[in-house]
Amino acid sequence: MNKINSYSTGLIAGLAVFFGLIVGAVIMLISGFNPVTGYISLVQSALGSSLNIGEVLRAMTPLILTAAGFLVAQSAGFFNIGLSGQVWVGWIASTWFVLANQGMNPWILIPAAVIIGAAGGAVMGFIPGWLRAQFGASEVITTIMLNYIVLYGGNAVVQGLPQKLIATTDMTKTLSTTDSLRWDFLSNITGGSRFNIGFIIAVVALLAIWFVMKRTTLGFEIQAVGLNPDAARYAGMSAKRNAIMAMTISGTLAGLAGATEGLGTYLNIFSQSSAPQVGYDGMAVALLASGSFLGILFAAFLFSVLSVGGLGMPLATGVPTELVSVVTAAIIFFIGANYLIRLILVKLDEDDSKSKNKKDKKKKATKLNKKEAK
Repeated sequence: MNKINSYSTGLIAGLAVFFGLIVGAVIMLISGFNPVTGYISLVQSALGSSLNIGEVLRAMTPLILTAAGFLVAQSAGFFNIGLSGQVWVGWIASTWFVLANQGMNPWILIPAAVIIGAAGGAVMGFIPGWLRAQFGASEVITTIMLNYIVLYGGNAVVQGLPQKLIATTDMTKTLSTTDSLRWDFLSNITGGSRFNIGFIIAVVALLAIWFVMKRTTLGFEIQAVGLNPDAARYAGMSAKRNAIMAMTISGTLAGLAGATEGLGTYLNIFSQSSAPQVGYDGMAVALLASGSFLGILFAAFLFSVLSVGGLGMPLATGVPTELVSVVTAAIIFFIGANYLIRLILVKLDEDDSKSKNKKDKKKKATKLNKKEAK
């Protein structure tokens, strides 16, 4: 068992990605496509121009924030499935604030909107955290239910906005670039992409939450409660308070992700048929990162390359974009089945050591035979 757990999480994550790509390659072959040209076109579509690179960085922004939020909740022993709902609340709150206060100084308006979006997500994270702390309610159930409440409630809010703020029944007017997170400099250096200041916010937030979790008493207590609530309680830590704090911080980061989507990517609010996908994708990024805040950057980059590059695959090779979803799902599967990967590595090490022992025995036998011959 110790040997199985001795392999680094980075190695396991790398192998999960490798096996996921192998699964995608096999499916391409079965479907009559060349996997080599398919993956080459994917990489070229994602990184072949400054425009596409800008879109990859833009796509990374909400993934970094939602993955960090999921990781904080996971550190406390919780599974926050409500990230999508928290993103949606942050998106609506921040964008609505800007729409309702156009004409305000942008240097005041935009920071205030981002803070309001984060606060909206924090409230939606606080609710399941409080229910878990006070009544022992499963955060999995409460966050799933809240996702639906927020989805349809948010759509009702969008459709009920004042006439001066809406463009159609299901969509608001578009924000001007001066009242958004867009910056002409960032757009110009990336060929006119939607790359915006939200990426900087995401990286700063990631560094800040790393510092909180690794270098502060609050972070230590959250992790202690997640590892052993009884021992943490015996040491004088409040399991209830830390449960609420972890879920609130998680929701805050998801709300920030929503603010970057509304103010940086789309510049408006529109009715959703389902909760924003970036919440669920952020969970997958966090799982691939395997508990590492630095790993979140690499995992978010990989998922963004897959999502942006996948859009160009049908044009170049005819490979359907759905294949990217298959590859992503396969990667998540192998991350979930990491015990199997570890077991395979143990078997390979054992076989390697056995072969080395056989070679050593042969060498010794050969030396003895030579000595006897002399």
